[in-house]
Amino acid sequence: MAHLSDIEIAQQAELAPVTQIAEDLGIDSTLVDSYGRYKAKIDLAAIDETKIESNKLVLVTAMSPTPAGEGKTTTTVGLADALRQLGKNVSMALREPSLGPVFGLKGGACGGGYAQVVPMEDINLHFTGDFHAISAANNLLAAMLDNHIYQGNELGINPKRVVIKRCVDMNDRQLRHVVDGLGSPVDGVSREDGFEITVASEVMAIFCLATSIPDLKEKLGNMIVAYTYDQQPVTARDLGAVGAMTALLKEAIKPNLVQSLEHTPAIVHGGPFANIAHGCNSILATKLSRSLSEYTVTEAGFGADLGAEKFLDIMCRITGTRPNCSVVVGTVRALKMHGGVAKTDLDQENVDAVKAGLPNLLKHVENMVEVYQLPTVVALNLFPTDTEAEIALVIEECARRGVQCVRSEVWARGGAGGVDLAREVIRLCESPAEVSFAYQDDDSVEEKINQLVQRVYGGSAVEIAPKAQRVIAMIEKMGLSHLPICMAKTQYSFSDDPRLLGSPRDFTLHVKNVKVNAGAGFIVVYTGDILTMPGLPRVPAAARIDVDERGTISGLF
Repeated sequence: MAHLSDIEIAQQAELAPVTQIAEDLGIDSTLVDSYGRYKAKIDLAAIDETKIESNKLVLVTAMSPTPAGEGKTTTTVGLADALRQLGKNVSMALREPSLGPVFGLKGGACGGGYAQVVPMEDINLHFTGDFHAISAANNLLAAMLDNHIYQGNELGINPKRVVIKRCVDMNDRQLRHVVDGLGSPVDGVSREDGFEITVASEVMAIFCLATSIPDLKEKLGNMIVAYTYDQQPVTARDLGAVGAMTALLKEAIKPNLVQSLEHTPAIVHGGPFANIAHGCNSILATKLSRSLSEYTVTEAGFGADLGAEKFLDIMCRITGTRPNCSVVVGTVRALKMHGGVAKTDLDQENVDAVKAGLPNLLKHVENMVEVYQLPTVVALNLFPTDTEAEIALVIEECARRGVQCVRSEVWARGGAGGVDLAREVIRLCESPAEVSFAYQDDDSVEEKINQLVQRVYGGSAVEIAPKAQRVIAMIEKMGLSHLPICMAKTQYSFSDDPRLLGSPRDFTLHVKNVKVNAGAGFIVVYTGDILTMPGLPRVPAAARIDVDERGTISGLF
């Protein structure tokens, strides 16, 4: 039988009406706003705070990503399907895909094979318009700021100290650094400017961290968008932008309901990247899922040093949420890449390369168990080219560290391929979990950065550029140094150098800039050569996407 692509599998699936998915979750029909037959927004009134405490929350993370792929979302979806097969009442909370990776290099983010959320074309493209609303709210604020300067600048904003950027949900390196306001005097005030990708914007972070419309308004109002000539912060509230921004977001803030191929409910909402933002779906999506089910499976972006660290050190700190266990996803193929094997040679057995790459996986496991005190299981996402000798080595090395490594075949078999993993997750969820953090609230900004580098990354020192030191001093002067840290760092390495694979030790992390996101409630620390506006690769994924005369999409993955 010919091998089916992910999109072909998704297009052949028989979906249940979303109203049926909502009914099975116990959501009153008056709280369901359908977007066609298979997508819906759920009113916030469906969240029952009294039921959240009894829900078991499972955090899925992974080793450092490689071009070989790790299958974190695939594992998340397959695990939820497997728990459902074992008779558990389960739903999952996931991020929405950004158009940047969909049309760029990475592709979509709906899982793969027989462990997908659907309709995958809709979810990977416009979905219900949330990202468009976030972009519009962000860009309205930027427009109001520049208009204020043009109309006389009553607040005394220094055009050279504007910190908000416009955004677009697309990889477009041409927009990283621009000069705008050119032309005649009525065309605005000229200044250097730039764009971020929408998932890196503070509005996206606020959208994901807000717990209600009043909370959304409060957080939006606290956004620092610029500084005056006498170095005082200017907020969105000062510009009178909060009400209009909230109006643009009032429907988007409702979580989206879809389903897996096996009809497991999936609440997909929000989508910050984990390398340049906090990498977690919305708090409201997690709360909704937890209030409607016995088990909630969620994931955090990229490796555990990024998404999971931020889920725990930022989101859990802010909300009081505590996962019951973590799942660290790894693959033999990725281990071989961390062990020095080229992507073209991954199909050949190489036990020595697996052994050389294992320190990466094991460092992530160590962080989950020892730094954050979470009961943890390793999900080994299997590929047909994996050999028994390679698999046995991974299982043995995990066992030596007191963590079970379970084979996962959810890509090929759906929920049935994740039943053993689900059983171990159920067992771990019965263990007490008192989550610890990597640093304390009252540590200084520099102390927090050092704690992350030394405890989570395995480095030994931090070098902070003078520009970043000045911002840190200003943050301390404003009384905001108690906020958690959001590290903007390459996803490919524990260090800030994407070429240092495996588990490098005793390196120096280079901090080039710092920004306080006072609305979202965290401090962004920019390291290495990290960018908040990615570029397209030489051959973008967009070049493979097409639509036939019937409207059927091909080439999307």
